[in-house]
Amino acid sequence: MIFETHRLIVRQLQESDQSAYFDMMGNPNVMSLVPREVMSKNDSDKHLAKFIKNYRHQTGPKVWAIELKAENEFIGLCAFLKNNENEDEIGYRLREKYWGVGYGTEITKGLIDFGFQHLNTDLITADVYVDNLRSVKILEKFFNRDIEFFNAEDKCTDRRYKLTRKKWL
Repeated sequence: MIFETHRLIVRQLQESDQSAYFDMMGNPNVMSLVPREVMSKNDSDKHLAKFIKNYRHQTGPKVWAIELKAENEFIGLCAFLKNNENEDEIGYRLREKYWGVGYGTEITKGLIDFGFQHLNTDLITADVYVDNLRSVKILEKFFNRDIEFFNAEDKCTDRRYKLTRKKWL
């Protein structure tokens, strides 16, 4: 286990997550909020395997599974990445059937706490596609707006949010 919140456990991804992972990565409603193309089952399995391999080599971003404590059910991903300015950035993605019940807010707060307390970072950022209104609403609970910019990789306008350790603590 990496960390836990009231209802969630954050842990390393596992091969046994393949089916639920594809339920998320192959869902156009989920992927349109990134926005990215949906993945085939084969591409989803390869994507998951890449993150699992990164654990062994301790390379790449920190990408973890989000699991419901009560049901031991994979409900999504969360991550600590580096943005284009090499600043710590959080991210998350949830399976559609787990939207609208507060897990996004809960995992965002958990990632912020973890970043400041265990990764010892002084600044956390989050980038979001401006049309992803649910995530915008979540980020605005915790972060300050910074800039809007064109994300060439995803071909969309993103907004960056920032939060300092001083403001959080």
